[in-house]
Amino acid sequence: MSVLSFRRGAVGVAASAVLAATGTWVMWPAGVDEGLWAEVRPVIEARIAAESRGGGLADAVPARGARWFCRAEALELEERAGEVRAGVNALCVEYGVRDDTLVECGAGQYPQVVRLERDRAADGGFRVVGRDEPPDGEGYERWTESHFGVFTRPALRNPMSPAELETEARAHFGLPADASVGEC
Repeated sequence: MSVLSFRRGAVGVAASAVLAATGTWVMWPAGVDEGLWAEVRPVIEARIAAESRGGGLADAVPARGARWFCRAEALELEERAGEVRAGVNALCVEYGVRDDTLVECGAGQYPQVVRLERDRAADGGFRVVGRDEPPDGEGYERWTESHFGVFTRPALRNPMSPAELETEARAHFGLPADASVGEC
């Protein structure tokens, strides 16, 4: 083997390694900035809960004061030029009270992308300027592939625990911390 062909091979291997590393960096999710997430999470959760009104079983079955409680889990979070793009997995549960028991009347877990802008006048210092979620049925996979990185998508299938929402709902309805949860 000549020195020249060895050098060409070494350059080719090095170039392939750089391309592979660059591709992995682009596809690998960046760590979530916990400080930024702490700022935008309440705004995101409030918006999701506000837009989850209606459509639950509580509309048909009487449950006192039924309302939606939502929690978002950050999967991707990025800020550029004052705009934040948050790729989240959201869990929303509709709770009410019947016979002094917390009842679950509806629930759903779904991914979405929320875009926010810094706004000092807005509650929480941010305002939501856009929110996208996948269509039901056909198009769901295509949507998640176009909105989430390849290493983030598997996290969308992880079930989220409703424990935090149950605690919040019990407190909201003035129930004891150990009140059982039944069906609506």
